[in-house]
Amino acid sequence: MRKLYDEYRLQSAMDEVQEQLDSVVDQEQQTLQEMDQAGNDVQDKKQFLNDLPGKTSEAIEKLTSYRFENAQAEKDFQQLVMQLDQIRKLENWLRREGSLFRGQTPVEFQQSQELMERMEDLRKLESQLSSMQLKDVDKDLLEKLLGGDPKQDFEGVMRMQSLLEEGGYVLEQGERFELTPKGVRRVGHLALRDIYRQLRRDGLGRHTTRNRGSQELVLETSRPYVQGDAMHINMIQTLKNALLHGGGVPVRISPTDFAVYESEYNTRAATVLLLDMSWSMSWEGRFAAAKKVALAMESLVRSLHPRDYFGIVGFFTRAVELKAKDLPQATWNMGDPFTNLQDGLHLATEMLGKKPSANQQMIVITDGQPTAYCRQGRLYCEWPLSFGGISQRAAEETLKEVERITRKGITINTFMLDDSPVLRGFVDDLTRINRGRAFYTRPDRLGEYLLVDYLAHQRKKV
Repeated sequence: MRKLYDEYRLQSAMDEVQEQLDSVVDQEQQTLQEMDQAGNDVQDKKQFLNDLPGKTSEAIEKLTSYRFENAQAEKDFQQLVMQLDQIRKLENWLRREGSLFRGQTPVEFQQSQELMERMEDLRKLESQLSSMQLKDVDKDLLEKLLGGDPKQDFEGVMRMQSLLEEGGYVLEQGERFELTPKGVRRVGHLALRDIYRQLRRDGLGRHTTRNRGSQELVLETSRPYVQGDAMHINMIQTLKNALLHGGGVPVRISPTDFAVYESEYNTRAATVLLLDMSWSMSWEGRFAAAKKVALAMESLVRSLHPRDYFGIVGFFTRAVELKAKDLPQATWNMGDPFTNLQDGLHLATEMLGKKPSANQQMIVITDGQPTAYCRQGRLYCEWPLSFGGISQRAAEETLKEVERITRKGITINTFMLDDSPVLRGFVDDLTRINRGRAFYTRPDRLGEYLLVDYLAHQRKKV
């Protein structure tokens, strides 16, 4: 669907019909003018034509009660009447979705109808595929829209569904399949494994962090004792050093012989991941990458840092808390096109308020600047001033929320999947207020940035 949005523009979709209607009215008005000059009273008819509504379908509907004087105009008008239902349907569709088409290829009335039908079929197919009821998917529609290979892939997915059910990873609940706890753990484990494979392949470094929290000994490694170190003495290495330096019995140990175990400072943290679920996240694999990271982080925290708190917030026109069991089936929200980051930040603050910690942070994954906000319990939505532009009031209210969060000592780290100038300017303001960090990355590199950064803030060798 995005490819169609980027290819076509629909500003001229109704031009052909409007021109036909104008021709009908012009012919009739010319006839009325001739009748008027001949002394006939046609003022009411002239006024009727002058008062026609500006909307094409409404003008045609009003003209159905008009008695034409020009036979050719009446004949041409009947052709429009036969298309009235199609015209109404296209007008309604253009009102809902016309602004989404930003391409360079213009389409006329007939092409617009075909495009509308194709988009409706694609939405129907998407709804069927998202329902998790694969047996209800229209296979003929799938082949019609996507061709033969996707149909074969789909049949493979259906076989996979049976295997997953037999393995205890999914369970049929009413009209849909849901992941079992075993399935949720497995998905998180696989997401974490995929990301770590990429980390090893690229050999990324680690970031530094402040030293606070409890210590854990690393028994595999030790180093010479330095004055001020905790006395976690590696006695075996210490005796080896003494024998190498002095030898003989009794063993004489000098200060330079002492060896201590390496230790790591572990810090406990409370983290909320804010996941943009607006419709634009469906582009370029953004939402799939973001969801994989969320699953991986949940698996990581549960297995390696069970004392940490890790919450998830999804935000679109409003914000909702997501549980780990809901995450694998979460998807972007096509019915709510706005981005309410402010509501997401507010909900995340409430969640962190219930989990006291000296280290509280929010991780925001988004691809766009805010276009909705809440004030005094009411929801406000506003379109940007232009395509790619800014929603000024939404941005201001979101930054006010950032100021409140900053006063609570909560850090916001933002990961952007778009580097447009408008978004960069908004995020720069957010980062300046909160003194957190901002990362511009691609969907395929998101996991590397985010997990390495999270782990680096959990421990540091000393």
